[in-house]
Amino acid sequence: MLYTFIDLFAGIGGIRLAFEPYGECVFSSEWDKRAQETYEINFAHKPDGDITQIHEKNIPDHDILLAGFPCQPFSLAGVSKKNSLGRNHGFLDETQGTLFFDIARIIKEKQPQAFLLENVKNLRSHDKGKTYKIMKDVLENELGYTVYDSVINAKGLVPQNRERIYIVGFKNAIHFEFPKVPENGPALESILEKSVPDKYTLSDKLWNYLQNYKAKHEAKGNGFGYGLADIKSHSRTLSARYYKDGSEILIPQPGKNPRKLTPRECARLQGFPESFKIKVSDTAAYKQFGNSVAVPVVSLIAENMIYAIEQNQPLKEESEEGLVYARA
Repeated sequence: MLYTFIDLFAGIGGIRLAFEPYGECVFSSEWDKRAQETYEINFAHKPDGDITQIHEKNIPDHDILLAGFPCQPFSLAGVSKKNSLGRNHGFLDETQGTLFFDIARIIKEKQPQAFLLENVKNLRSHDKGKTYKIMKDVLENELGYTVYDSVINAKGLVPQNRERIYIVGFKNAIHFEFPKVPENGPALESILEKSVPDKYTLSDKLWNYLQNYKAKHEAKGNGFGYGLADIKSHSRTLSARYYKDGSEILIPQPGKNPRKLTPRECARLQGFPESFKIKVSDTAAYKQFGNSVAVPVVSLIAENMIYAIEQNQPLKEESEEGLVYARA
């Protein structure tokens, strides 16, 4: 069976790549113009713009909703006042003004079979856990989905230490298991290009600055500074700020200053296929891959989600008497 899906906060389509073997993307949304360019070059489809300006009724029906959404704080201000006035303060109010609200309103309107949300691992602990508690309450109690979550490190599949939270939900109360990801994966040297232009080598001025900056903070007992990668192991997390100086992942070069990763190496670090086209500037490419997902991790989750939907195994729970029964 083929499934329809939508790709929200789409970036350059990393999550879409993982789900394409299982169906068709019928809608995508991304506000960043340069990311839209990369997306269109690779998928022959230009995403719609700012999702906050798109009415949920105008989004096509779909089986699976995908969203790698930015984390924003949730404000609880005004809830007690609304209580005293006898007003409702469900998700339409409690998450208003956050991008999660846009996901919630679309799920409420379209009722997809399943969803996958991706975010930074600190979402769980943000605001002492209140942010994530509100989100789960919305997804489970307001919208009626069975929700699973897991923090997964991509370093068993790509040579990068990258921990992210993945939140999976199903309209039916069915059994789902996150994939088992290996503890150790490929070495960083496996994704490095054989010949790299000199422009990626740090200038003497920048290299001296980074060394002095690190030494200054080490003297204060801080860990700030550049990261000289061990090419036999994995790198630090690639971030959107990599374009600034590349300091978090520097590749050592015998007899030379270290160098930054190339955009193609960043693509490989995130598990994008070699066929993925990079036509934007280096600066834009660094931002885009830093903001993207580790595609192989999402591919495994996608496989398990489709399996769960097709198996449709009712979720079992224990009753107060200790008996196991299936939820309808």
